[in-house]
Amino acid sequence: MTPQTIDTEFQTPPAQLLYPDTDSELSTTRRMLERVPDGKEDWKPHPKSRSLGELANHIAQLPGFGIMQLTQDEFEGGSRPPSPNISSTAERLKMFDQVSAEFKRQLKNLTWERAQAPWSLKIQGRTVISAPRAQILRSVYFMHAAHHRAQLGVYLRMLDVAVPYSYGDSADERPPMSQADGSPR
Repeated sequence: MTPQTIDTEFQTPPAQLLYPDTDSELSTTRRMLERVPDGKEDWKPHPKSRSLGELANHIAQLPGFGIMQLTQDEFEGGSRPPSPNISSTAERLKMFDQVSAEFKRQLKNLTWERAQAPWSLKIQGRTVISAPRAQILRSVYFMHAAHHRAQLGVYLRMLDVAVPYSYGDSADERPPMSQADGSPR
């Protein structure tokens, strides 16, 4: 069964079928960003590591990378504008909420034709990644965000900050229990 077959038979939008976990993923990312302590932006677990502020800002901006994957057919690596200097959790969350809302809006408008169209990452004019947009969104946006969230969880643990639940319990908290229909208890 191809995506065209699925679309023809069920009329299911690609975002609903391919990325049903979008709201959950964005909520998990926001919970992690909420825990970043102000005043620790320069802290690093190791000299080779990004600072806490750099990592948190990168994570907060990542939905913008997803927007770019949804709205453009290619990206020339190294051509992005400098990252904004955000130094508080409140500012970071505001930016994350804005880009997440736009990402969700763009994702909702994704068609099967656009989902299957190629997307490419180029570095100095050389294509280093080219695959269907739907695959790129899963691997280069969603999985990339989960990877950096995990890093942030380690940073938080090392700073003795309670790590929120993500794909189940953390050592500090459990997800809210839900009923069989998925609603909270």
